[in-house]
Amino acid sequence: MNAFMTGSDALQIVLFLGTVLGLAWPLGTYMARVFSGKPTLIGKILGPVERGLYRIAGVDPSRETDWKGYAVSLLVFNLFAFLFLFLLLLAQGHLPINPEKLPGTSVDLAFNTAGSWLTTTQWQSYAGESTMSYLTDMVGFTAIDFLGTATGLVVLLAFIRGVVRKNAQTIGNFWCDLTRSILYVLLPLSFVLAVLLVSQGVVQNLSPYRTVPLVSPIKDASGKPVTTQTLPMGPAASMVAIKQLGTNGGGFFNVNSAHPFENPTGLSDFLEMVAVLLIPAALCITYGAMVGSRRQGIMILSAMTILYVLALAVMIPAEQAGNPLLSKLGVDQGAHSGLLAQSGGNMEGKEVRFGAVNASLWISAITGTSNGSVNAMIDSFTPLGGLVALALMDLGEVVYGGVGTGVTGMLVFVIVAVFLAGLMVGRTPEYLGKKIEIFEMKMASLAILYMPVLVLLGTAVAVVSKAGIAGIENPGAHGFSEILYAFTSAANNNGSAFGGLSANTPFYNWILGFVLLLGRYLPVVFILAISGSLARKKHVPEGPGTLPTETPLFVSWLLFVILVVAALNFFPALSLGPVVEHLQMLTLAGVH
Repeated sequence: MNAFMTGSDALQIVLFLGTVLGLAWPLGTYMARVFSGKPTLIGKILGPVERGLYRIAGVDPSRETDWKGYAVSLLVFNLFAFLFLFLLLLAQGHLPINPEKLPGTSVDLAFNTAGSWLTTTQWQSYAGESTMSYLTDMVGFTAIDFLGTATGLVVLLAFIRGVVRKNAQTIGNFWCDLTRSILYVLLPLSFVLAVLLVSQGVVQNLSPYRTVPLVSPIKDASGKPVTTQTLPMGPAASMVAIKQLGTNGGGFFNVNSAHPFENPTGLSDFLEMVAVLLIPAALCITYGAMVGSRRQGIMILSAMTILYVLALAVMIPAEQAGNPLLSKLGVDQGAHSGLLAQSGGNMEGKEVRFGAVNASLWISAITGTSNGSVNAMIDSFTPLGGLVALALMDLGEVVYGGVGTGVTGMLVFVIVAVFLAGLMVGRTPEYLGKKIEIFEMKMASLAILYMPVLVLLGTAVAVVSKAGIAGIENPGAHGFSEILYAFTSAANNNGSAFGGLSANTPFYNWILGFVLLLGRYLPVVFILAISGSLARKKHVPEGPGTLPTETPLFVSWLLFVILVVAALNFFPALSLGPVVEHLQMLTLAGVH
């Protein structure tokens, strides 16, 4: 393998993207019917369940609230979910379904982990199979995965109502939106995916860990023979299904989706990658259908896909080319058009069964969304590969973004792009018949700028404090990249990491915990405020000066705005990390 794309590589990429985009249309159409209250086959089956849940909870589905009431319901519900998981983690050692007798966690780790799961970040500074009980995995993590994912989805639904409604004071019922998201979308899809994963060998049981004999005995560090190995068990498939479909990430096992019990085959790897992008892509179609303009949804989906393909165009060649320092040493050299390369590309930290292309597809998918699962170690990627992973998060994770949050994040950029275009032509900007005025721009600006502030401020605190520097295992530019990546991941609710940073310390557990909570709930408030403001506006008919927002020209303008905003915010920081590391690597290798 080398820096040049082969036919099989191209086929793999086309098959992957084709499957995602092909499934996005019917799923997006189905979700539009569900959230518009139109009849569906699943609705006939699960309708009585939904109505029964409302009666038990005392919820009146016909009662709607304004954006402030919607936000309060969302925040209070998430607070109680946080406290539940926090206490579960502390008391784990005294609770049942814990065959390995694992103790409860420390307070700082419980705080970080509870906030991480609730915000769909799944930042893990611990080894899953040696830290969490089966009860925590099922009642805690898997259940919270559904609730956290649905929270992002309902914010998008509220935003859509803000765009569609005219002279309205309300934007929906949070409890109904939450129930329908889980009951009609997340549960059915997760059930199907979990069954498919079990068929591929992903474990799903409550068995104690099993000790088995090694086929070829080895010796430990002291020279003593090792003849057995302990195999972790547990209800992994059910957790993996919603962690991927919900763009949540995390891992049932420590090595995440590189573990053969979590991702055993090429087909399971493909299914999990498709699951990561499926709902975010489908929600673009849902958005278009619910606002009455399919072209609007296609515009957003096109912008996301272009950015994703651009990311692949940089990351895949960088990983295929390998490390020129190893080529200089004569390690596994091969010739292609006069260039030297490792025959397998940069394979450090990658699974041989997946390879450089598949690993690049996965990492670009999870850093473009808010999914922190990995099938390769990002810390071992080339500087350019790591730069792309960072850049995808720096864009605000809108490629294709998290469930609900990806589309709303892109719509915030649409508002900014429309406003800037209006300034250029001297006309009050409009979007889908609603004037974009000062309040919307204030909220959109805050929704965009909160993340760079959290990332850069958190990184600055870490690199000037002894506790922050103590976690770095690789000094220099790469060590800076590890800290920058950690705060970028936390602020964007991603959860992936450069594994070289020792983050399971009180310092990182507390500071990253606060960053990921602020990174989730600050933009929620800003976006709901925009929704409430838009809902109260009257509809403005299109005129000769109305800017079309579904054309290729507007897609190009939108992409320009996104890239410029990201560059202005993060270029200096990226220059100190992966850019410097890349230049150092080329200099040491004698590449000019």
